[in-house]
Amino acid sequence: MRPLIIQGALPVECEHLASQLTNVEMETIGGWVFWKGQYQGFPVIISKTRMGMTNSAAATAIAILKYQPCAIINQGTSGGHDPALNVFDLVLGRAVCNIGAFKTPKKALGEGADALAWREAFDMLAEDETDPEPIAIRHFYADPALLAAAQYVRHDYTVGQVVEGIIGSADVWNNELDRIAFFREVYGTVTEEMEGASVAQVAAQFQVPFLAIRVISNNLTNQQAYNAKTGQVCQDFVFKVVQHYFAELSKN
Repeated sequence: MRPLIIQGALPVECEHLASQLTNVEMETIGGWVFWKGQYQGFPVIISKTRMGMTNSAAATAIAILKYQPCAIINQGTSGGHDPALNVFDLVLGRAVCNIGAFKTPKKALGEGADALAWREAFDMLAEDETDPEPIAIRHFYADPALLAAAQYVRHDYTVGQVVEGIIGSADVWNNELDRIAFFREVYGTVTEEMEGASVAQVAAQFQVPFLAIRVISNNLTNQQAYNAKTGQVCQDFVFKVVQHYFAELSKN
C-alpha cells in the first residue's frame, strides 16, 4: 500500500504527528523534513513543509516524486474569516483557493492604492496558456473519498464544531477586517492560511488526491485570540481521518 502524506508547516503543526508513528525514519531533502513510518499499521509520511506557498509547493513536489503517495492531507492552524467560527472549530476544505494572485486596476502615480478593488484574480492553471492574463478565481476541490472519510469521523471531534468550507491561501497574514470581509464576499472563504492552495495546485498537476483540514486557531472577526493548543487537536483528528480512509481503501 502506498503511503499517505500528512503535511504541517510548523513544528506545532507536525511534530505531534511524527511522535505517533512507529518504525520511524527521518529524511531531510533540501530544507524539507519527512518522517516515514507507520500509524496503526498503515504507511504514513509526515512532511514539515515550512511556511508559505513556495515552501509548501516544493515540499509537495518532492514528496510526490520520491514517495508516490496515495493521497495528501494538508493540515494545520488558520485564522478565521467567518465570525460564526470559534477557536478550536475545524474546517474541512470543500475547496481551497489562492487569495494572493491579483491583477490590480490601473492607477496613475499619486492616485493611491485600494486593495478592496483588486477583484481580478489570476488562474495559475488556465487551460489556455496562450492567454497572458488568465483571469479567474480557481477553486481546487477536495477529493471526494478523503472528504467522506473526514465527514465520517467528524463526530469523534468534541472540542469544537466541524464544518465544510472554502479555505484561502496566500503569502499574506491579513489583519484588516475589511479585507477579510472582502475575501468572504468574493472568494467565499471561511478561514485563511499560507500553504493549502499551492499544495492543491501541485497535487492537481500530478493527479494525487488532496484534502485540506484546518483548525481555527484565532479569529479576528469575533476577537478570539490565538491558542497554540489547537495545533495538536487538529493533528489528532487528522489521524482519525487517515485510519478511516485506509480502512476503506483496504476493503477495495
